[in-house]
Amino acid sequence: MNIAFCLFNYFPYGGLQRDFIRIARTCVARGHEVHVYTMSWEGEQEPSLHIHLLSVDGRQNHVRNRHFASQVKIELDKQSHDIVVGFNKMPHLDVYYAADVCFKARAHEKHNWFYRLLPRYRQLCALEEAVFNAGNSTEILLIAKHQQKEFIRYYQTEENRFHLMPPGISKDRMAPVNASQIRDAVRTRYDLPEHDVLLLAVGSGFKTKGLDRSIRGLAALPEVLRESTHLFVIGDDKPDAFLQLADKLKVSEHVQFLGGRSDVPDFLLAADFLVHPAYHENTGTVLLEAVVAGLPVLTVDVCGYANYINDAKAGVVLSSPFKQDVFNIMLQRMLVSPERYEWKQNGLAFAKNRDIYSLTDKAADFIEEMRQQHVSA
Repeated sequence: MNIAFCLFNYFPYGGLQRDFIRIARTCVARGHEVHVYTMSWEGEQEPSLHIHLLSVDGRQNHVRNRHFASQVKIELDKQSHDIVVGFNKMPHLDVYYAADVCFKARAHEKHNWFYRLLPRYRQLCALEEAVFNAGNSTEILLIAKHQQKEFIRYYQTEENRFHLMPPGISKDRMAPVNASQIRDAVRTRYDLPEHDVLLLAVGSGFKTKGLDRSIRGLAALPEVLRESTHLFVIGDDKPDAFLQLADKLKVSEHVQFLGGRSDVPDFLLAADFLVHPAYHENTGTVLLEAVVAGLPVLTVDVCGYANYINDAKAGVVLSSPFKQDVFNIMLQRMLVSPERYEWKQNGLAFAKNRDIYSLTDKAADFIEEMRQQHVSA
């Protein structure tokens, strides 16, 4: 089978991008030919994939995205792909992998009527409508169940076009038998005293992930506790504004930015808590990655995977609307709570007993089934 995968940009540390590359590799391993259409590719090349870099005009992202969608249509018309799979919203897709939240819903919740008159709003809505409008034929691989009602509300999307996928946590995130040695090695490398507390924030897009909230929570800790607490930040984003915030709150010596990294599993083992008070988050894969590593989590209910933290009893999920003082209090309580060991063990047990790993295979299965339906039709 000849498959076209379409996404705006590829870089190795984004959640959507990691899902894309794993699904693409799975399809190749099953004997399929995979062509990738994108505006940019960062990181190592994938020899098994046919990568097509499309040149587009425009300085603003929404303009570039619209032009990219037009360029993809031209390329698709030249080729004979059996099925077209998109990881961003655009026209002419057979399958859309719904890694992003409903843009129109967020725009109506966060902005006034004037925002909805702007070209950016109109163009992003047009790309979303191309996937979700009632009567369209694009099938939707849903990875966050709560998003379905938003798309149906704004686009009247037919329910039978949604196909819920299980999470796709990589099993290399599970705590290995030598977890304690890895933990000690990382903490020694960064000169962390044995009994100091290490908070971990993971995710590109520091603003969206609520990094400012985590820094404020750190600064609000009682002095004795704050002096023995550290925050490591992993992600591919610009840290300047957050360094300024940490400096303003006098905790800059306790915050380290480590950039995008491929050794995230080691830090999940080295840390004592994951802090993830995101402003919005379709899923929040890192939440489950922390659980299976035995790392207790403090997060918020806007994350699509927050329900797994409650199911696993592996941490605390704060209810909306977010209140900084509540987050600060809960962070302090968790750091001194005797439940730390229990949260850890609950997460490790959850990792062994729940299907939170098969997204990649299930997505590849669905793509193959779609091809069979096209042939039968």
